[in-house]
Formats: sequence, structure tokens, C-alpha cells
Amino acid sequence: MQSSSSSFSSLNKSGGIGVGRRSVYVGLLVILLPVFFPNLFSPLSHASPSIFSLYKKTSISQEWNAPKSRHLPLLEGALQRQTSYEEQSDLWTPLANQGWKPCDVSSHVAVLPKKRQGYVQVFLDGGLNQQRMGICDAVAVAKILNATLVIPYLEVNPVWQDSSSFTDIFDVDHFIDVLKDEISIVKQLPKAYSWSTREYYATAIRATRIKTAPVHASANWYLENVLPVMQSYGIAAIAPFSHRLAFDNMPMDIQRLRCKVNFQALAFVPHVKTLGDALVNRLRYPSRKSSVVSTEYLEETSDERHKQGSGKFVVLHLRFDKDMAAHSACDFGGGKAEKLALAKYRQVIWQGRVLNSQFTDEELRNQGRCPLTPEEIGLLLAALGFDNSTRLYLASHKVYGGEARISTLRNLFPLMEDKKSLASTEERAKIKGKASLLAAVDYYVSMHSDIFISASPGNMHNALVGHRTYENLKTIRPNMALLGQLFLNKSMGWSEFQQAVRDGHRTRQGQIRIKKEKQSIYTYPAPDCMCRA
Repeated sequence: MQSSSSSFSSLNKSGGIGVGRRSVYVGLLVILLPVFFPNLFSPLSHASPSIFSLYKKTSISQEWNAPKSRHLPLLEGALQRQTSYEEQSDLWTPLANQGWKPCDVSSHVAVLPKKRQGYVQVFLDGGLNQQRMGICDAVAVAKILNATLVIPYLEVNPVWQDSSSFTDIFDVDHFIDVLKDEISIVKQLPKAYSWSTREYYATAIRATRIKTAPVHASANWYLENVLPVMQSYGIAAIAPFSHRLAFDNMPMDIQRLRCKVNFQALAFVPHVKTLGDALVNRLRYPSRKSSVVSTEYLEETSDERHKQGSGKFVVLHLRFDKDMAAHSACDFGGGKAEKLALAKYRQVIWQGRVLNSQFTDEELRNQGRCPLTPEEIGLLLAALGFDNSTRLYLASHKVYGGEARISTLRNLFPLMEDKKSLASTEERAKIKGKASLLAAVDYYVSMHSDIFISASPGNMHNALVGHRTYENLKTIRPNMALLGQLFLNKSMGWSEFQQAVRDGHRTRQGQIRIKKEKQSIYTYPAPDCMCRA
């Protein structure tokens, strides 16, 4: 689970943890250094890691043993699997028309009021996809208040230490142009309000800061609590803001606007899209030759393009970092050293207050609360019918355990690729060390894949499930509870496992699901943002 919090009271700080067989004094030094010397721990470039990150790198090898296969009989069956032509054809067939389509809003001409009530600022924490949803909500709140929206400020993520701004990730001119008839947007405040900055709100209690917005607040709450501040001071700054607008009981035009922002206005910057297109082309046409056409990107060429046709590929979003592994409180087969390291991590980061830690590993797996390991997601894909000729793109930041943890998945799918294997160092220079831009490239490739699957729920999973639903693209949602129970059954053979997996996923491959009360409009766009065809 990704840790994130608005940090108005402490600028650009990150915590440290003491692990391994270090003396008590060294452990205390590592923990207390960020408190007494925060500048040492501010975000640095990828080439110049902080003292904390260097400490983590030197100690990581001491905290786990290379995991062995936990499902060896199933793995042996999967490696010998054979899939018929009919099964393959059915697997790759695009979704049929489901009777839903994006609502046509072109006939609706929005009328922008001549006079606005003031400026509204929002400060967004979290990773890329949590911030993406916050941006959509910010536009909706500006519409509700008849306010001018200042391009949202993206907080430095405390986990990934990425300081990328809105304009580093999204095409700001496209954003403003798409929404120009809906709300007024400015890239920065006029000089008269230039004092309204993050630093200004970090140093004292300010009358213009709204910090009491409840989670999933109603439209009326903003009219009653934020509008008066804007009318008095000309500006209101809302922080924290993530998840601060309700998904229910909203006017239809506000709901449609949120989807317009998410699916139309939020386009990535050109260099992300260019790199993403290059990766997609290399996945679809692996035998093409590459010829340099600029210092940044390669042009794909092939004399046999028309003969071989367009290839197909799957994107696997594998979120299996230390943060998620520790927060799940599950056993991932790394032995006593790994269990101890993750327990220490839970204690330092969350002071041991992790709900899952009160359950046994078996109980957690029966409830579907353990993220799938690389081995388990590989067995799932194999059981569904993907053979070893499948081109698999791995969308992930860092996998806890590194290559040793991924090796089984690579044995099952030897044509597995990622950003590093598909693009040169020069091509990746603009996104190097920037978690949000790395995630943006993965998001872009995911939206252009034939099939998308995520190994565990989370913001990336939810955002892509919603976006691909909107575009009617095949998306496999793992049945976590079923898989947890199947993997606990050590007597099950490959054929039985394969049949159980297929039966449990027939209706989990992109079929439209209607949004229920309290569910996110960004994960379930029907019926608010989709109309009957």
C-alpha cells in the first residue's frame, strides 16, 4: 500500500528505518537523522540518491532469502501447458459491443459565467493516479463554486520522492483548451495573490486555507464552507484535497464533467506519448529494425510490416514493492529474514498499526487480501490460456526481491519486456528517476494494449479498469479470494487448477459493471459517464 500524506507541516522530508544487524546506536542514528537534518533527505536526482536510499540499498540483501517456488506442482504443469488455436482465438478476441458508449456531450454547449467568485487552489498528495482523480475533482469543485481553478499543485510523494509538477506530466495547454467552455483555468495566480503558496500555508494558520473538507464532501458543503472564504478573500486553498468530493448525489453535468476531465482533458506531455508509442510499436512489431531518426527516439522500420500484421500483447501491472508487501502482512516465501524485515518496516512506518497483522497468512489468503506474487500472477495467466509465446509488458516500479522474485514469471513468459528492455538509456533520459513519469508511460502503454491485468487492487488498477471500461477494452480482474483459496490447496493438480481459474474469471474480463452507491465514478463510469448505445 502506498503511503501518502499532505505534508504542510514538514517540507520535503522522508523517514529512515534501521534494519539488519546494526548496533542500537547506528539504528537510532538512521532513524533520527531525518529529524535533525531534513535537508539531507530532500528529493534528489536519480544519479545522486539520499543517504537514506543508500542505506536501504546496502541493507536490502540482508533482509530476505531468495524465495523458492511455493507452487511447484502447478508450476511444472504450467511449463508443460498447451493451448489450442480456438482457445487462443477466444482469448485475444476484443470485447463485443456491450450496449454502452461514452455519452455524446458535443451537443451540450456550456456557458461560462462572465464573472467568477474567486480563485480556488488545491494541493494533491499521493501517486500519479490518486492525483489524477484529485485533478478531476478539483475541476468539478471549481464548476460548483463558479471559481477560477489554479493548475493543481502536486505534492512530493513521500514514498517515491518525485517532485514532478502538473506541467511535467500533463499537457497543460490541452487541458485548458478542452475545458475552456466549462471553467476558467490559470497556470499561475495573478501578482495580487502571489502570496498564496504552499510555503505560506506551511508556516502558520491562514484564513484562506480550507483544511476541514470531509472525505466525499457534498456539493452543498463547498457552497456553504468554501464559497464564503472566496467571497471574502478572493481565494481559497484546499488542503488536503484527495477524495474530498462525493461520488453520489451530484448533478449530472458535474459527473459528466469529471469524466470529461479524466478521459479527454488529461493527456500526457508529448515526450511521454512519443516514448509510449515507441514501446507499443516494439511490442507489436518485435522483428522490426530500428533506425535512429533523432537523438531522443528511434523510428521503427520493417520490410515485412504488411506481411506479419499487427502483433498483440498483454500489460501486467505488478505492484509488489516493499511498502505493499509489508502492509499486506502476508507471507511471501522469503523465510524468517523476510518476515522479520517486513515486521520491522511495519513498526517503523505504521507503528505496527496494520489491520491485516492480526490475521494469519491462511486467513488473509482465504479473504483475498494478499497481493499476488509474480509466480502466482504467472500461474493465473497460464491457466487462462496465455502460452509462452505471449508478449508481456511488465508495468511496475520496483519489485521487492528483484529479479530472483520475477524469475519464475520470466520462465513462464520468456518474451516479457519492460521499459528498460524496450527503450535505450537515451530514450528514457527524460523520465529517469521520476516515478510519476514512469507511471505515466506505463499508463499510456496499458491503454494501448490488447489486454490489461493487475496483480493487486490499487489506484493504478482502479484508474485503468475505469478508463478501459469507458473505451470497451478487455481487462482481466483477478478473483483474489478464489485464487487465495486455490493456492492454499497444495493437493490440486494443474488441470483442476486451470479449470477452476477459467470458471472463476469468465465474467471478469471487461464486462460492464454498473456503479453502485459510494463507488468511484473513475472506476465505474457507467451509467454516469456512459449512455445506452
